[in-house]
Amino acid sequence: MAHLLVVESWVGSMSRLLPRAIREGGHEFTFLTRDLHHYLRSAPEGAAHPLLGARNIITADTNDTGALLPHVERLHAAFGFDGVITSCDYYLPTVARTAGRLGLPSPSPEAVGNACRKDATRRVLADAGVPGPRFAVHEEWADIVRAAREIGYPLVVKPVDLCAGMYVRRVDDEGQLAVVVRALADFPVNARGQRRAPVVLLEEHLDGPEVSVETVSHAGAVHVLGVTDKSVGGAPGFIETGHMFPAALPAADAEAAEQTALGALKALGLTDCVVAHTEIKLTAAGPRVVEVNPRPAGNRITELIRHVTGIDLVAAFVEVSLGRAPDLRRTDTGLRSAAIGFLVPETAGTLEALDGGHLRTVPDVLEMQLAEPGGQVKAAGSNNEYLGHVMVGDADGLGARDRVEVLLGELRSGLVIR
Repeated sequence: MAHLLVVESWVGSMSRLLPRAIREGGHEFTFLTRDLHHYLRSAPEGAAHPLLGARNIITADTNDTGALLPHVERLHAAFGFDGVITSCDYYLPTVARTAGRLGLPSPSPEAVGNACRKDATRRVLADAGVPGPRFAVHEEWADIVRAAREIGYPLVVKPVDLCAGMYVRRVDDEGQLAVVVRALADFPVNARGQRRAPVVLLEEHLDGPEVSVETVSHAGAVHVLGVTDKSVGGAPGFIETGHMFPAALPAADAEAAEQTALGALKALGLTDCVVAHTEIKLTAAGPRVVEVNPRPAGNRITELIRHVTGIDLVAAFVEVSLGRAPDLRRTDTGLRSAAIGFLVPETAGTLEALDGGHLRTVPDVLEMQLAEPGGQVKAAGSNNEYLGHVMVGDADGLGARDRVEVLLGELRSGLVIR
């Protein structure tokens, strides 16, 4: 039995999938957090959060890495950790530094840090010749305006250190640019209390479908599990509205996306002890890297892969974090594709009705989760405001995406926000 140190977590589905994978792998974990109530608040009424199944729960300032590292060394001397892991992007660099300090398996802190900073990723990939958009990084307004004119409108404005599409916007002119830059300046601290970098990333707007390449790296070898498609809505934002695995792509396009992702991972140094989710635009000029995430895909993509291939990507994440070879053997699950669609609110108000109970018994529905009526709803600006999702499988081919869109249409017809 191995003992992992879990440093923080997302509060969504990964906060349940990761403890499950640790437990089913025959391991145990100590949970380290700066605010346990952050997780208790997200647990369903009357249910214990899976993170409370830890062997030990310890509170410490996980945002102060300088003070945290000697504290974790003392914990390691007492408990004997075999690996360090997190599902939360904001703590991936902390985990890499912690693992390095303790001599435990991990990609290098430099590699993880560069992947978690969008501006650093851009510079590393550009230096390595990995294709991406034209870009610029600036803090001062005059420099931002000049760079925007040089890149040319429309362009995409991004924070360099936020997740879930937060504050990522398409801008078509200088007036829209000013609004987005001002909004970023008014959000100086992220949801975990970490101060944000004040710089702004400007990127060439890329046309074409977006996909992601899911990989597992162990002992210097990068294994490609496949390509996931992505639908995006919520303009001028970029909100993920659904996914299908595997993507319905010509073989040449899938191969080009995979090779581009492999080039990005090699350039960043993410070839050991890491599960990665690399997002790519398939432009007319070829694949272009959007971003590289050194952790398993979110938005239930890991479950789409499990339903189709039998591979548990979260379990693989646990094993490579322990320095062990993951089980990536495919099994015949009876499904050829699986897709998920998200219910994205377009207006704010109170959720009065969301009727979908009848869909839970539909044979091809794999899972469904819907918000309870009575709650307050925000018009979605990122991937954090979904009202629910539905997931389906197709035993015959690549029809899961179309089927999910039909079911989402039924859910929308019963949606009332006032």
